[in-house]
Amino acid sequence: MEQQEPTKLWTWQYVLIILITFLFFLGLQALMGGFPVFVSGLTHDPSKGGLMTTSFMLAGIITRPFIGILMHKLNMKTTLILTVLFLLVTIILSFGQEAYSYLILLRILQGICFGISTTLLATLATNLIPSERTGEGIGYFGMATSLGTTFGPMVALFMVHSYSFNNLIAMSLVIVVLTVIGSLFIKNKKNAPTARPVRNNQSLVDYAFDKKAFLPCILVCLFYITFSGIVNFLDGLGTENHFGGKVSLFFLIIAAMMVLTRPFSGKIFDRLGHRYLIYPGSIFGVIGLMFLAGTHSFSMLAVSGIFYGVAYGVMQPTFQAWAVKRVSPDKKGTANAMSLSFMDLGMAIGSASLGNVAGLVGYNATFGFSSILLLLLFAIYLASSLANRNIKKPLNTSM
Repeated sequence: MEQQEPTKLWTWQYVLIILITFLFFLGLQALMGGFPVFVSGLTHDPSKGGLMTTSFMLAGIITRPFIGILMHKLNMKTTLILTVLFLLVTIILSFGQEAYSYLILLRILQGICFGISTTLLATLATNLIPSERTGEGIGYFGMATSLGTTFGPMVALFMVHSYSFNNLIAMSLVIVVLTVIGSLFIKNKKNAPTARPVRNNQSLVDYAFDKKAFLPCILVCLFYITFSGIVNFLDGLGTENHFGGKVSLFFLIIAAMMVLTRPFSGKIFDRLGHRYLIYPGSIFGVIGLMFLAGTHSFSMLAVSGIFYGVAYGVMQPTFQAWAVKRVSPDKKGTANAMSLSFMDLGMAIGSASLGNVAGLVGYNATFGFSSILLLLLFAIYLASSLANRNIKKPLNTSM
């Protein structure tokens, strides 16, 4: 049964979309890591730096439901190329700018492009993944997004400290140009079966959201609030503890742990279910954040990166695969849009709220407070699992 043709995962189109996705996230996440550092340095206010991320993420969140609704009418390849070309224009307009309000406007426009492009890329990928290999396929796709998300801030910190913010913008521009070139080779599929027209008796809210996907989306939002704190304020912790440029190696450690965990975590999801990943992932995340809260040496920073890296490598694709599994095949695009939007919502909430916390209690204590969110995630998941077990004795792993 495992040798049937539909189980083929590694087609050249799937590999191409993974590579494009990695480059796209690397370029955009480098800017996301660089803008808070640059603006915080200009204004001497970490909360204003955090708003660079918040405005970007909220724009993406607001955009995604609309792209989910319109997807069945769009030529996905053409829409992706035009969106990324517009993104290039906004990046070019960022050169040499220091006006806070103008930078906020550019971040909003970039967030809209991010919301459209990432939803299209995720849907193009899930269309190519056999249903019986959902966890594995989304796991590898998620590794592309996560590696880009992890390496981006690391590269940003290196570029800002070693060169300049304008050099970072130039590098991101080149990376995004490569994604445009790669997008030209995507096979064009009109009217892919990922969405269906809105019926007269169906509201836009019902169409843009699916209640079956809400639980994994809420949990991934909680996780990404903690990740937002790391992306936006790890540099501040490094400055506070005199780590210098070595703090960027934290992201390299996270990336290494992701590469180690992703190949088997997707298979565990497909064969055993999400509970075997979410419980240990939550515990590892809490340990990592507690080590980060107590970090006053680089060795402790490295240990926290190992624990949090395992959590990040396991949790993000598990929640996304779970959300896609819970909905009907024609709502895959909706589930992807929801999952990505809730990740962005977590990033937006974290950058704004944890920025204020950092201003009050310092960076070390901020990571201690954020570990409470992973304890809450664990508790919500445990409660929902127990409730499902009581309602339906034979618990289906895809529920």
